[in-house]
Amino acid sequence: MPGSLDPILRPRSVAVIGASRNYRTIGSQIVANLVQGGFTGPVYPVNPSARAIHALPAWRSVGAVPEPPDLAVIVVPKEAVQAVAEECVAAGVRGLVVISAGFREVGGDGVERERRLTELVRTSGVRMVGPNCLGVLNSDPAYAFNATFARVMPPPGRAAFVSQSGAMGLTVLDYARSYGIGIAQFVSVGNKPDVSGNDLLEYWEHDGAVDVILMYVESFGNPRKFLELASRIVRRKPIVLVKSGRSRAGARAASSHTGALAASDAAVDALLTQAGVIRADSVEELFDYAMAFTGQPAPRSRRTAVVSNSGGAGILAADALDAEGLALPELSPATVARLRGLLPPEASFRNPLDMIASAGPEAYAAGLDAMLADPNVDAALAMFVPPLGVRQEDVAKAIAEVVPAHRGKPVLAVLMGNEGLPEGRQSLNEVQVPAYIFPESAARALAALAWWGERRGRSRTPAPGFAADRDRAEAILAAARAAGRDRLDEAAALELIQAYGIPVAAGRIARTAEEAAALAGELGLPVALKVVAPSISHKTDVGGVRLGLADGAAVRRAHGEMLAAVAAAAPDARVDGVLVQRMAPKGLEVIAGVSREPGFGPLVMFGLGGVFVEVLRDVAFRVAPLAVEDAEDLLRAIRGARALDGVRGGAAVDRAALADLLLRLSRLALDLPEIASLDLNPVMAGPDGVVVADARVVVREREPGSGER
Repeated sequence: MPGSLDPILRPRSVAVIGASRNYRTIGSQIVANLVQGGFTGPVYPVNPSARAIHALPAWRSVGAVPEPPDLAVIVVPKEAVQAVAEECVAAGVRGLVVISAGFREVGGDGVERERRLTELVRTSGVRMVGPNCLGVLNSDPAYAFNATFARVMPPPGRAAFVSQSGAMGLTVLDYARSYGIGIAQFVSVGNKPDVSGNDLLEYWEHDGAVDVILMYVESFGNPRKFLELASRIVRRKPIVLVKSGRSRAGARAASSHTGALAASDAAVDALLTQAGVIRADSVEELFDYAMAFTGQPAPRSRRTAVVSNSGGAGILAADALDAEGLALPELSPATVARLRGLLPPEASFRNPLDMIASAGPEAYAAGLDAMLADPNVDAALAMFVPPLGVRQEDVAKAIAEVVPAHRGKPVLAVLMGNEGLPEGRQSLNEVQVPAYIFPESAARALAALAWWGERRGRSRTPAPGFAADRDRAEAILAAARAAGRDRLDEAAALELIQAYGIPVAAGRIARTAEEAAALAGELGLPVALKVVAPSISHKTDVGGVRLGLADGAAVRRAHGEMLAAVAAAAPDARVDGVLVQRMAPKGLEVIAGVSREPGFGPLVMFGLGGVFVEVLRDVAFRVAPLAVEDAEDLLRAIRGARALDGVRGGAAVDRAALADLLLRLSRLALDLPEIASLDLNPVMAGPDGVVVADARVVVREREPGSGER
């Protein structure tokens, strides 16, 4: 339950076990932070060898403290942590923050140390942050609680921040003040065997002191739980997340650092997009987004005005906004008339508004106020390039004075000079206007605000029910396993997906050329021939495909030629026959499929298909089960999405049929966990529906009790 974290984030009393008189130690720093930060409850330093620490009486053990502390912060050598934690449990402590390192993250004996510690807190009902962490803080004046060893206390605010890296936490706390990011609560979760990021999301969801949640994540312990929580939370509070480990090298480093298997980046992107979480690609972007989200509302639309004292800077801003999908609307005639009465005739009365280099604070206040009052404008970027004689801090104050009158419209500032930047930022921070140095950073942040505003009100419509012959599909898979095969032949693969109502090009397996010709007549000409060989994944690579065969003679001839080509290219391959398949109607070639990621479960994939899929890699993923909106999103998520609308006069494809196919794949993947992967390529998409021309299914052993519904 969320309230179980109160002893950690809202403690009434704190013991620091391992406190020291040596000011260079972590234990000493934590006591100092609690005292100097003005913690509103009693602090009990615990050290058997000291009489007093930071002018506070020291206690020999936590059991000797006159009352059971709500929270114990443990800073002792790794070998002593278990005994200290047991003593805390016996003394009635309800929360632990274990700063000490040397557990699962180092492997070896550390894994067993962490297992025993985790077992203790779970059986006792005590909640634990760490081990191997930086600590926790709560800036609410009712607590003024800083149990970290960071030397800088961030300014109070409305953002909660959870970090899986102590060093990253130190960075954010150190820079929060200069960037104007107010921190309500901070938690460094460390190895997170007990309190996890999901626990904190659930806690902050109901916390009225928190308006935005920031996360630095190296691994997801329970991705599906994260999806459930985040999807609900972002309807009221934005979540901004940095996930390290995008590259293979980064993933290996993350795994080594946390002792957890890093998920593939495609799975992470799918998870975050579905949840409505804003993903920052770097720590710099996390700061950029946090500055915007900790004070600005989401815009009602993407229509943005730019106010500047430089035509060149305005053009840069316009380019950056356009690149992020934001629009620069035409100003209304009334706004243009108003601006002409306020600014010199040399100004450019368009959007971007160039007030020329001589524009001072008064011009900025008047110009920005007029632009924000325009009914065609729902957000603004105020840019300033310092000329001679105009101080940056004065312009910043002028911008700050205008903002409160237009609170429904976000305003972001770009201050492009170093001189006066700290003072200018300070003025803007007072009214929660973020100040950036470059327009590209501001454009990214505003686009993220707009995206969250669009996503938060979106519904998730469950996939409609449809008939599926699950028993038939399971029998096909069981037959493959009984035969010792780890993949289905193409005829079986097509039969499997057909059991879920997915349209396929009809086909049957022939053993001889004469049988192939007879089947072609039964199925309907023209037909395709495809070699059936378990060890051959890419049939075209070995000459194992013949298309558009219009009569029996052509089928017989192609049958012999194809088998000869396959024998030459893959002499060791066992050929089980030839699939004779009715030619699918012409259309746009797309690919759809299913893969699995540990912890995430099945992922549904969609992209442009055919022979170039491995070259272009224009595919996107979503986590099953798909909602109707997820399937529709997949169709828009690929770079070549415009091809679905028809190219060079071609007809648009049937998007509803494609979305239906993806929803059926989602159901199939959840029903049949023994499917390791499934590729439908190509799927021929046309204006009147879709037809699967080729299917590949890889099978894994079914684990007892498996099933992901």
